[in-house]
Amino acid sequence: MMSVVLVEPEKAGNIGAVARAMKNFDFKDLILINPKADHLSKESMDRASHAKDVLKKAKKADISYLEGFDHIIGTTSKLGSDYNMPRVPITPKQLAEKLSETGKKSRIALLFGRECTGLTNEEIKRCDFIVSIPSSKRYPAMNLSHSVAILLYEIYSAQGKNKIGDIAAPITDIEKKQILKMVDDILDSMEFGTKEKKETQRILWKRMIGKSFMTRREAFALMGFLKKIK
Repeated sequence: MMSVVLVEPEKAGNIGAVARAMKNFDFKDLILINPKADHLSKESMDRASHAKDVLKKAKKADISYLEGFDHIIGTTSKLGSDYNMPRVPITPKQLAEKLSETGKKSRIALLFGRECTGLTNEEIKRCDFIVSIPSSKRYPAMNLSHSVAILLYEIYSAQGKNKIGDIAAPITDIEKKQILKMVDDILDSMEFGTKEKKETQRILWKRMIGKSFMTRREAFALMGFLKKIK
């Protein structure tokens, strides 16, 4: 199941517009992390139009709610580089292609940040990887609901060609955490010039595993390999 997660949304109208975009592309699960606006206000309901049911079923939670997801995908307009790996993004089309390889039982969160400041670095570190919408360098930041609509459109279109869930069982958060623990144990047994170099390796592995959307069979094969080199 895929959920749209808004972190501290500040404007009721934007929440309603997000709900409307979700309804357009058959997404139903909306989660609001510490919202600063009332998603059930008249302004929000009016903007939602025929998507009022999405708003009424929306859940309010704190950031710890993200721990229940198998994959967390963040969004940002602030691009990184190879030296700022947490902010190295993929495009919405690449995201849709990756998601078309996952199973129906995977719990996936599409994480969108605040209207003014986006996601913090700490929130981005929680994500398996980041997606960014190509836009003008002169004005890259997009309206929240527009960003949501673009990502959901790409995902919806990809699902029409390659139905999610018609493949082998996907990796869950349990297997992912086990692999990362094994990687951490191996890194602890190695010598690095600085703590920063070791942390860079840890982040790199987290990104690679998060982006792979491997199957459980592939995960068990990787765990077997990691056991041998430990």
